[in-house]
Amino acid sequence: MEFSIATLLAQFVDDKLVAGKNLEKKLGCEDEESTHKLQITLDALEKINVLVKERGKYRRIYEDQVVEAKLRCSSKGFCFAIQEEESADDIYVRESHLSNAWNGDRVFVKIIKEGSRRRSPEGEVKLILERSNPSLLATVIENEAKYKAVPLDDRLLFELDLKEKEADLKAALEHLVHVSVLRYPLGQLPPLGKVTKVLGSDAEEAADVDIVSCKHDLPLEFPEKAIKATSTLPGARIPAAEIKNRHDLRDKLTFTIESEFNLENSPWIENAFTLEQTSLGEWQLGVHIADVAHYIEQDTILDRIARKRGVAVNLRKQVLPLFPEKVSKLCSLIPGRSRLTISVMLTIDSQGNTSEYQIIPTVISVDHQLTYQETQELISDEKKPGKKLASLLPALKDLFFTISPLVKAQRLQRGGLEVTTPENHSLFKDEGRVGAILGVASLPVHSMLTELTILAGKAVAEHLQALELPGIYCTQAEPDVEELEDLIKLGSNLGLAIDLNVEERVSSQDYQRLIEQFDTSSAVMVLNYLLQSTFKPVKYLTKPGKHFGLAYEEGYTHCISPGQRYIDLIIQRILKAVFEHGRDRVTAEPKKE
Repeated sequence: MEFSIATLLAQFVDDKLVAGKNLEKKLGCEDEESTHKLQITLDALEKINVLVKERGKYRRIYEDQVVEAKLRCSSKGFCFAIQEEESADDIYVRESHLSNAWNGDRVFVKIIKEGSRRRSPEGEVKLILERSNPSLLATVIENEAKYKAVPLDDRLLFELDLKEKEADLKAALEHLVHVSVLRYPLGQLPPLGKVTKVLGSDAEEAADVDIVSCKHDLPLEFPEKAIKATSTLPGARIPAAEIKNRHDLRDKLTFTIESEFNLENSPWIENAFTLEQTSLGEWQLGVHIADVAHYIEQDTILDRIARKRGVAVNLRKQVLPLFPEKVSKLCSLIPGRSRLTISVMLTIDSQGNTSEYQIIPTVISVDHQLTYQETQELISDEKKPGKKLASLLPALKDLFFTISPLVKAQRLQRGGLEVTTPENHSLFKDEGRVGAILGVASLPVHSMLTELTILAGKAVAEHLQALELPGIYCTQAEPDVEELEDLIKLGSNLGLAIDLNVEERVSSQDYQRLIEQFDTSSAVMVLNYLLQSTFKPVKYLTKPGKHFGLAYEEGYTHCISPGQRYIDLIIQRILKAVFEHGRDRVTAEPKKE
């Protein structure tokens, strides 16, 4: 069974009845065993009054005094259930009321004692929705002639029985190991685990990648069924009928710009660019995005695995991708090959504003593939372009010397942030998880290109809002004042004359001024690193909201990396649904957008 209770309950919305067959399809129950397990789960949820069965279908029941939360436990045994809403109270849960839930688990908590001014409300775990520890790091010990695993995390107050041949476990005794959980605590039965990898005699001996991937349960390999599923993907040759239904842009001068790190470690090239000047003296910038949704259908094996992974993970020495390599080879925008794309065509005026945009299905062919370093050398006249690149140089200079500075001026005016870092190994060309543009002192083109890719996310979000379509929006709350006070004190102690008076709230303009003052310090990189730590995490919501780092009041989303970020793939599917269902039946042209 590859789904959690949380995933199952997510299928129930707006008090609607849902058929069991529909749940089987949505949750990927493709064989008799998984279907049987689903039915057992549905029966159990019905018995504890989480679901009700009516006319052969199921409906969600919402109970008063029962809230969804995530457990945060201490090494002393007690826990607090943290609700998602920031203003909601944390709920105290005694060890005796955990019902075998572990630190980090997502649970339903029933409030059994109301809180007061000095005390938090108290609750008990009613249902474990999702386990956060399918595997863990542990040390193997021998206790009463049995081998057991003691978790390295002291908030996990238990030992796991180990299922393994005695000879194999003897070799792992007193070693750091990765343990997969085969059975969580059940009644009087302790948890049961299996050693999947011996990492070393201690943490220092173990490889960094192994420790990180094991600690966070990051899969290093794809299951065999995923590799097998890639064999059913279409070939690289694009049918003529598909090209006919798209805007053919293969005659336009098209280029990609990638970091050397990405080219060496991540096979994905998801974005290409075109630039032309209009008859009115404006510029039309094309941001072309690999059409991954054309090849990865919803609810297929590859889609479900990507959904579970969520995002490609950069471990510096290794990138853990969202899809098997064959998908990237099929979709990546490599020179000399026709590729299917979704294009955001942005018209930028002389002030750096997006005066209009168009989002269309396209087919492109990349002419030039550059690295950030090569691009920086070309536009700075440090490197003479060869014959092939001579025709591209004017467009590059227009892009980085004219358009990007104008767009940056607009971003600065509204308060958007840029933080200088020693290096940037992000897999994405937008602001990513940080929520602000990251500038690399030695490669200004990096942040200059990010200025432009962010415009694509803004245009797509506005498009979804204008058409009143469901969407997923990228938001970021403002930082807490308390987080900033310590940093201001540190800057003052380093001799900076910081003129910033914050009492209750901070604005992005406040952060702009801080960044400018930090730039005058010899410890600028340290200060900028600490400044980033005060940012609130980026959140995805179904309603548009404020994005602090980019200083957007509402309406921004991620869309340019559908092969490495699952949210972007969802957005791409929504756009493709518009193309398909919003077209005129007589013509292949999209309706006016």
